Amino acid sequence: MELIDIGANLTHDSFDPDRDAVLQRAREAGIVQMVVTGASREHSPKALALARAHPGFLFATAGVHPHHAVEYTDECDAELRALHAHPEVVAVGECGLDYFRDFSPRPAQRRAFERQLQIAADTGKPLFLHQREAHDDFVGIMKEFEGRIAPAVVHCFTGTRRELFDCLDRDWRIGITGWLCDERRGLHLRELVPHIPADRLMIETDAPYLLPRTVKPQPSHRRNEPMYLAHIVEELARDRGQEIKAVAKATTATARDFFRLPVLR
Repeated sequence: MELIDIGANLTHDSFDPDRDAVLQRAREAGIVQMVVTGASREHSPKALALARAHPGFLFATAGVHPHHAVEYTDECDAELRALHAHPEVVAVGECGLDYFRDFSPRPAQRRAFERQLQIAADTGKPLFLHQREAHDDFVGIMKEFEGRIAPAVVHCFTGTRRELFDCLDRDWRIGITGWLCDERRGLHLRELVPHIPADRLMIETDAPYLLPRTVKPQPSHRRNEPMYLAHIVEELARDRGQEIKAVAKATTATARDFFRLPVLR
């Protein structure tokens, strides 16, 4: 199987001791390309640097997660725009709203989100989105940019049936993580994933977070990494009533088209 991980936080400091080994294990597990998530002023440049060090294999996003919205200044906006001048940066984000944690004030979250949507409108790059417990405001802000922005993927989707169909009605893509593999909190997703059209569905580890609970034995450190992406494919295939290879092929094709990734020869 050839797999693409559309969201891995490979600049996280937990990978500092063995990042090269993590990448090698990913390759051995069938990961042919990955998108490294940039989610802050500090980590978006690091995501680009990592992508430039591994051309054709790694790509990057550049953005400011709602947790860091208070850092979104005019200088930050200029920095992000400079990052998006590089072809290795393939999407705007991670950006959006998070009313579950509220690590940044909600007005600051909304302003940062709007400014990044403007970057997407100006560059034509797709959006890598985050939304948690903020669906109505999230949809409302996105609606203001309808017709001006490129396609969007709602990363790490864990929402309700209504939220899923709101996203699908707007032609947004859906990123599924190891949350699906959690028998405690992922059960509702099992009922929803069959409704996602194949050309809207992508997969991601969100490493080092969300280690699939189907990994046996569970590693003691609990750090997720891209080599576990196949566990998500297996759960998706079971829940969608499809062959594993079919899900792998479809999600890879969708990711490559969405992020405009080169086809490997």
